[in-house]
Amino acid sequence: MKYYSTNGKAPMADLQKAVVKGLAEDRGLYMPEEIYKLPKAFFDDMAGMSFQDIAYNVASNFFGDDVDEDALQDIVYDTLSFDCPIVKVEDNIYSLELFHGPTLAFKDVGARFMARLLGYFLRNGRGETATHKTVNVLVATSGDTGSAVANGFLGVEGIHVYVLYPKGKVSPIQECQFTTLGKNITAIEVDGVFDDCQVLVKSAFMDEELNKHMKLTSANSINVARFLPQAFYYFNAVARLSALGHQTSDIVMCVPSGNFGNICAALFGHEMGLPISRFIAANNANDVFYEYLQTGQYNPRSSVQTLANAMDVGDPSNFARILNLYSENGALSPAESHERISSLISGATYSDEQISETMRQCYKETGYILDPHGACGYQALKDGLKPGEVGIFCETAHPAKFKEKVDAILGIDIEIPERLQAFMKGQKQSVPMSKDFADFKAYLMQQD
Repeated sequence: MKYYSTNGKAPMADLQKAVVKGLAEDRGLYMPEEIYKLPKAFFDDMAGMSFQDIAYNVASNFFGDDVDEDALQDIVYDTLSFDCPIVKVEDNIYSLELFHGPTLAFKDVGARFMARLLGYFLRNGRGETATHKTVNVLVATSGDTGSAVANGFLGVEGIHVYVLYPKGKVSPIQECQFTTLGKNITAIEVDGVFDDCQVLVKSAFMDEELNKHMKLTSANSINVARFLPQAFYYFNAVARLSALGHQTSDIVMCVPSGNFGNICAALFGHEMGLPISRFIAANNANDVFYEYLQTGQYNPRSSVQTLANAMDVGDPSNFARILNLYSENGALSPAESHERISSLISGATYSDEQISETMRQCYKETGYILDPHGACGYQALKDGLKPGEVGIFCETAHPAKFKEKVDAILGIDIEIPERLQAFMKGQKQSVPMSKDFADFKAYLMQQD
């Protein structure tokens, strides 16, 4: 499989180059040249298959030309050592619980898969990959990405991870999950917002002197190996609903959205034939995509801090992939692309007050505890489902990761799972950093 840049000015890349580089030479995001349809027999059999078997079939469709069959199966099965069940919340609304991995957040699958795939290329690489002793992974996080990537790559030989996060703008438990690890994980505490962290990462990739000094890649959802495996979730969810007797033609998938990697993976699954009738992208107050759906105009701006902090993104990177996917690589006009996108995806946006009220109402009426991000998805389904449809919303992180907020809103004392408690016992280690790229570059140039 070859990969092209969304900006259309970079050479084609194979999977190894796309994963190791992360970002194309023209600052665009890599896209697979083709998205193959999965055979009808797969969908007919999917309801009786395990999560791992479903994921392997999907992974083979994406990566089978570039990774040895047995190695790919090992990568997938090692990645998915846990399940992501669907839980009935109301008669026609299900929660897709994506928080049963090591860091209790949906990004575990993509991070673990990428760590194992990058390790495969380091062991079996050719050309430029084989000449570097260490690959340095830069990742910007608004919360869950940092913990998932840090733990996914912890102790992986030949890889050093730098996690950039906005000072004071991630939850205390999230911060513990990537600042207490040490070893090959370095936390960079940036005096700014998430978008500043993301700009630092992208700028680092484009700096010629820095790239001569050290081999850089990214584990944000800009990397194809990070976001594509998230498609596994949606195939599994449809299989589980089908096993319960629901008609797949009536399924609406709602994804709380920040940087749009998660819903982008779902849309790729849809292009592969996944029978979902339509999608809802649920936003918090950072609603540039919602505004785009209404107007056809994309106007990125600085993010604002909200209760649902992992969605605090004012210029979502993966919008470029969505736009590219539905413009046929630039063949359609902006108006035609907007019409295609808005016919498949609707939007919703919620304030902190609305998120809090949704959490209270859901807990009172159903006993189900939502985290602030899942609350956006749940409310979007409540507001947007039509008669005869069944909705699935992604509950992207365990509510205990936002204990202070959840306890205060619901008036409860939510129990912290043991694996989170273990992180909280560690000693914080972080490097303070301004949002000035010159400072970040100077720091990296001092590293081996």
